[in-house]
Amino acid sequence: MEKMTGARIVIETLKEQGITTVFGYPGGQVLDIYDELYKAKGEIEHILTAHEQGAAHAADGYARACGEVGVVIATSGPGATNLVTGIATAMLDSVPMVAITGNVPSYMIGKDAFQEVNITGVTLPITKHNYLVSDVSELADTLREAFKIARSGRCGPVLVDIPKDIQLSECEFEKKEARPLISLDEPVDNDILKAVKLINESKKPYIYIGGGAKAAGVSEEIILLAEKIDAPIGCSLMGISVIDESYPGFLGMSGMHGRYASSVAKDEADLIIGIGVRFSDRATPEPEKNENGAKIIQLDADLAEINKNVVTDVGMACDIKSALNEIIKRCKEKKRPKWRSKIEKLKEEERIKREERLKSAENSLIPEKIFEIINKEKDEDSIIATDVGQHQMWTAQFASFEGRGKFITSGGLGTMGYGLGASIGAFAASGKPVVMITGDGSFGMNLTELATAVTYNTSVVIVIMNNGSLGMVKQWQTHFFEGRHSSSVLNRKTDFVKISEGFGARAKAVETAEEFEEAFKEGFKSGGPYVIDVKTDIDELVYPMLSKETAIYDIMPLKEEGKQHD
Repeated sequence: MEKMTGARIVIETLKEQGITTVFGYPGGQVLDIYDELYKAKGEIEHILTAHEQGAAHAADGYARACGEVGVVIATSGPGATNLVTGIATAMLDSVPMVAITGNVPSYMIGKDAFQEVNITGVTLPITKHNYLVSDVSELADTLREAFKIARSGRCGPVLVDIPKDIQLSECEFEKKEARPLISLDEPVDNDILKAVKLINESKKPYIYIGGGAKAAGVSEEIILLAEKIDAPIGCSLMGISVIDESYPGFLGMSGMHGRYASSVAKDEADLIIGIGVRFSDRATPEPEKNENGAKIIQLDADLAEINKNVVTDVGMACDIKSALNEIIKRCKEKKRPKWRSKIEKLKEEERIKREERLKSAENSLIPEKIFEIINKEKDEDSIIATDVGQHQMWTAQFASFEGRGKFITSGGLGTMGYGLGASIGAFAASGKPVVMITGDGSFGMNLTELATAVTYNTSVVIVIMNNGSLGMVKQWQTHFFEGRHSSSVLNRKTDFVKISEGFGARAKAVETAEEFEEAFKEGFKSGGPYVIDVKTDIDELVYPMLSKETAIYDIMPLKEEGKQHD
C-alpha cells in the first residue's frame, strides 16, 4: 500500500476501473484532481470541452458508443450545475455515467462559500445514486461503488462530490479488482410458462423493443424469437439500431411519429412482447385504443417499469437474455401466413408513399431525399447522432442502420443541444465517423462545442436541417393551437458557415439535392468536423403524427396541403 492524496486516489481508482478517457472542464475546486490528471498523461486522456454541459453529453455519447462508463469532471457551483441537463439526459435513457465534482472544503459547506452548491441535493432525483465524500479513507471505495452502480442492472448516472479538503488529505491506497456487477434475477419459471402460452395462442404477435434490449445485447435472441413465432419487430426511439434495417421482419419505430407499417401493426396485434421498453407516452397511445385489446408481455431489467405505463398480462423483471432464451426454447414454431401477409401489405403501402414523395420532390431537399443521400454515402459502421426536434424524427424514420447500436439520441429527456457533445464522445470511444443530424434551433444551443470538435479533430459531418424555425414546436402550434406560431419562427440572421469557419471547421451552405450530395461526400472524406447548412422548407412537417388521444386510424396524412407559416 502507498500513501496518497485524495486527488491522486481519484485518478488511481479511475485507472483501476479501466477508464482511459474522461471529459471535463477545470476550476478552483478540482485543480488538485487536474494536477494528478496531468501526471497521468498517456494513461488517461482528458478531453476539454467548451462547456460543462457539452462534457456531460460527450461522456454520455462515449458510453453509448462503446458500452463502458462515461466519466465527466467539473468544479463546484456553476461547473457542477452545468452538468445537470447532461446527467438528467443519461438518467432518462439509462446511460452508465460517473460525474465527479469538486466542492468547497467540508468545514465551509452550508456557509454559502464562493461557488458552493449542494449538488448532491440538486441531482438526487436525476441520478441512480450520489455521494458526498466526508472521509478520504472512504474515497476509493465510494468511487468503486459508484462505477458498480452505474454499470449494474438498468444502467444510469452516479455523482460523487469531493470537497477540497478530502482531495488534499492523505491515506493508504490499495489497488483492487473492479467490483462484480449486481446480477439480475433469473426469470421465474411460472412466468415463462405463462408467456409461452400467450405466444402459442396468439394469431398476431408483435415484438416491441427499446433501449433496454440494446443494453442487454439481445439482438440475436430477438431475431430468433421473431423467426420462430413469425412475428414482426418494431421499436421505440431508443430501440433503433438494435436490429439491422435490412432485416425483412423489422418495421422500425412505432408511436407518435413512428413509421406507418410499424404503428399500424402494433395496433392490430393481439399480443405485444415488450423487450427492454417502457411503453412511454410518446410511443404508446392509450392502451384501450388498441384495435384488438392486445395482451402484453413485458421483459425488463427494472422492476419499476413493470405495470408502470401499461397493465401487463405477464411482467418479468429479470435477466432479459435468460428470459428470451427460455421463451425461445419452449414456445412452438409457428407460421402465421395471414398476419405475415398483412405486414407485407403495410410495408408495401409505406414504401409506395415514400417513393411517391421522392418522385415528386425532383431536386428539392425534402427529408426523404436528404436521408437517401446520407444512407448511400455514409459507411456501414458510421454512427448517427441527433439533436431533438423534427430532424430527430426524420432520422428515426428514414436513416438506415446496418450495424448494431449505431444510433445515438436523447430520447427520454429530449435534450436540444445534445448532439454535438455526444458526437464528440462517440468518436472518442469508437474512432468511427459520426454523422450528426440537427436543426437550426438545436444547433444554436451548444454550437460552441465546435471548438472541441476542431481541437480534437473529430470526424463528424454536421447536417443542419435549417428551416428557420423551432420546427416541432411550430408543428404542434399548427395542429393544436390553430396555427398561432408563438415564438417558434426564428427570424435569425445567423450564418452557420461563417460561424463554423470561425471555429476552424470546414462548412458549406446548400439548397439542392445535388449540392447536398457533393458537400456530404466532401465532408465525409475530410476526416475532421464539416458543417453543412441545408436550407429546408419551413412548412415541411413530420408525418405520420399520432397524438396520445387519437386511435391509430386517426393518423394525420403524410403531407397536408397549404402553407403553414406566418
